[in-house]
Amino acid sequence: MKKTVTTLADGRELIYYDAAEDTVRDAVDQRPLDPVSTSSEIRRDPLLGDAVAIASHRQARTYHPPADACPLCPSREGRHSEIPDGHYDVAVFENRFPSLAGDSGRCEVVCFTSDHDASFADLTEEQAALVLAAWTDRTAALAALDQVTQVFCFENRGAEIGVTLGHPHGQIYGYPFVTPRTELMLRSAARHREETGANLFDAVVAREEKDGSRVVLVTDHWIAFVPYAAHWPYEVHLYPRCRVPDLRELDEGARTEFPQVYLELLRRFDRIFGPGEPPTPYISAWHQAPFVADGREDFALHLELFTIRRTSGKLKFLAGSESGMSVFINDVPPEAAAERLREVASQ
Repeated sequence: MKKTVTTLADGRELIYYDAAEDTVRDAVDQRPLDPVSTSSEIRRDPLLGDAVAIASHRQARTYHPPADACPLCPSREGRHSEIPDGHYDVAVFENRFPSLAGDSGRCEVVCFTSDHDASFADLTEEQAALVLAAWTDRTAALAALDQVTQVFCFENRGAEIGVTLGHPHGQIYGYPFVTPRTELMLRSAARHREETGANLFDAVVAREEKDGSRVVLVTDHWIAFVPYAAHWPYEVHLYPRCRVPDLRELDEGARTEFPQVYLELLRRFDRIFGPGEPPTPYISAWHQAPFVADGREDFALHLELFTIRRTSGKLKFLAGSESGMSVFINDVPPEAAAERLREVASQ
């Protein structure tokens, strides 16, 4: 992999990740951009104890542009985008409309491919491996920033999820605090350690593997299963079989095997609802340990992949119980979801 770091016209950082070591990236951003102005602020909810990012500047962000005006496509034929070069393998840049900025953290955009009409599931294993390398490198880089406590790599896919740009891409958030969901996991892991002397994540994986009814696939280095108490209609958790706290610690075997496993899961997601159905909307989220936190050594890196589509043409909405009380109601039994995800395995 070759990494090339440059800047856009307004001073934001842009990083190219290329498979070929001899690739030259010297294109210059020709746009007359003003410096980025943000108003991101972190506020604490005194009742719940969680954090809310107030970012009013995001109201002006690009919203469903036509394909020929996509800001994530390469710059070609006189049309300038966020990527000055005419082609790229993987590109990462600072978000022009960040939810978190300055002392409040950092937000980056990850473009998985220059092909506007592709999806992550369309990537080759070599391309997916390059994305994994970029996620890992950015995790390491953001870990070095004083204002970043936790790194979250994720992809929103589909208009139903709220995606405003159709180009295949994801995001990376560098939070200045430990996120509420991670705090819950850390508290549960600490309680389990105190009560049993063992690791909670290891126990969860071992339980699923022993039961088997919710396991979707198993390889030498990864295991994917629908969790016992799945919140979403179709939800898969993917764990490396050797527990590590974050992407930087994955061993070579897990890195080598990840593209095949992950692409298989994404392709199965697109087949859940049968032929002729539109692509399945999903959120794919890497859960990594905070860099400084009690219990970091007990945390387990894992990826959570889920869709809000519960059946053909119907979505799972977060209505009264979910939004008002954080009590999820799932219409699809986890065992049935796992069975369907096994049925649609690649031939």
